[in-house]
Amino acid sequence: MNAMLAPVTTSIGKKALMGVTGVLLVLFVLGHMTGNLLIFAGRDAINEYARFLHEAGHGALIWVARLGLLALFVTHLALAILLKQENRKARPVRYVVEDTIQASWASRNMLLTGLVIFAFLAYHLAHFTLGLTDPDTFKGTYEPRGKENLEDVYQMVVRGFQQPLVASIYMLAQLTLCAHLWHGAGSWMQSLGLNRGKLRGASKLMGPVIALVVLAGNSLIVLACLLGIVNV
Repeated sequence: MNAMLAPVTTSIGKKALMGVTGVLLVLFVLGHMTGNLLIFAGRDAINEYARFLHEAGHGALIWVARLGLLALFVTHLALAILLKQENRKARPVRYVVEDTIQASWASRNMLLTGLVIFAFLAYHLAHFTLGLTDPDTFKGTYEPRGKENLEDVYQMVVRGFQQPLVASIYMLAQLTLCAHLWHGAGSWMQSLGLNRGKLRGASKLMGPVIALVVLAGNSLIVLACLLGIVNV
């Protein structure tokens, strides 16, 4: 067991594992956004999508997937904290003049934005998964033509984002996520030792491109509901 855990106890091992968890989280964010964009295809489309996810997960399994995703996020965050502590121990005295010209704000504040995203994730689960923060808009059912009752995820999302305070929280979270992905969505290649040769340029573009795509896609959903472009 110790031999299996040995690579993770090293700084290089932690960075590699952080890269793996990071790319898995990026793939989830992109997939989650793509599914949510079905709200523009109408009520039936996103509600059928939600039912598909529950049926594919056979009820209990979807919670296993959710808890697995949460564990993935916690592992990623814990590794970031451990690496931050190791860096401080390696350089206990800060330089009088720090060379941060080449380091972007996003790269220097990854832990901060990660903690904000983690707090938002807890709120998001309480809001749309558990219905704790806004029970009046939580799901409900409707009867599409010729089909059995479906959970009305469409109405829950629209009514939720029609509240300015809720919409503001989500928009702030998207800006924070954009800042995190700006650096993180490409840095996983460096963590896995893939940032070489022609791939070096690709890794620099990958972060900003993914960050802007996610910001645009998720923000479009929130703003369309808030402004009444998508309505119940």
